[in-house]
Amino acid sequence: MIDLKIVDDPTSPKKGEIDMNWDQIKGKWKQAKGQVQQKWGKLTNDDMDVINGKREELVGKVQERYGIGKEEAEKQVSDFETKYH
Repeated sequence: MIDLKIVDDPTSPKKGEIDMNWDQIKGKWKQAKGQVQQKWGKLTNDDMDVINGKREELVGKVQERYGIGKEEAEKQVSDFETKYH
């Protein structure tokens, strides 16, 4: 039996920070789309239209196109949020 503990990662952004960062991305979606497609090149223009600034849609499309789990997709999107400018 493996004992797993969930540890709060002090380097990960907090919920309020993520919301604020995503609000900035959503508000500037036309500009952000280029950076999103640069990071996740497998996303199509149709995917970008479906995402349309919605974080959960982006997470889902990243999962789908890259064949990764939800946790990994969430992590990648969170990393993108913290680095977006």
